[in-house]
Amino acid sequence: MATKCNNCPLRRRDLFTQMTAEEVTVMQRFKVGELIVDPGTPILMEGSNSPQLFTALHGMGIRYKYLENGKRQVVNLIFPGDFIGLQAGIMGEMGHSVEATTKMTLCVFDRSTIWNFFKDNPKRAFAITWLSAVEEHLLGDALATVGQRDALQSVAWALSKVYLRGDALGMVHNGQMPFPYKQQDLADALGLSLVHTNKTLAALKGRQLAHWSDGMLSVSNIDALAEIAMLDDMKVAERPII
Repeated sequence: MATKCNNCPLRRRDLFTQMTAEEVTVMQRFKVGELIVDPGTPILMEGSNSPQLFTALHGMGIRYKYLENGKRQVVNLIFPGDFIGLQAGIMGEMGHSVEATTKMTLCVFDRSTIWNFFKDNPKRAFAITWLSAVEEHLLGDALATVGQRDALQSVAWALSKVYLRGDALGMVHNGQMPFPYKQQDLADALGLSLVHTNKTLAALKGRQLAHWSDGMLSVSNIDALAEIAMLDDMKVAERPII
């Protein structure tokens, strides 16, 4: 059975802003069901005109796009609570693809109703706009990382951001959190070669700062890791749930 918005497990996380009873009712009307997908399942494809929008309820995924030469650019990673498909909802088609990395449960929304949703629920519409602005800010940080941070700083930045986000979601236990990705995914996100990424991860492990193996990320000293990353703001902003 689909999870009722009133019983949404994400609402118990400190990372997410509290919703009023009226907002919960609005989201329950907007939600049309749930979809469970296996690891490796495409959720949205670049250029597609999907009739559905999603929120990641459980599990993790990846956003990416392919260039004409066949090379892949990882745009972002998907965590529980992320809203998926807004680009197609506003622009008519996806500019990147979305794929499940783990088994995922997705809340499903009907894209055709989004305009009425915006018109009738301005506070919820602002929440979607806020999420879009945060995504743009993160992409700006990622671009600065690719252009201005060296390999050690770049990998430290990525692992710091992941760890801080995971901690805010309650995914960190004893300094460890699930990180079910491949080194190639990290390399593609940071514009590094796989060999360079591997050597950089080994360097961070050698400094006893971070270790990533078998789908688990361990961070021994987040402050020192963030210092290498030149990450000044370690606060994870409270965010709305859609």
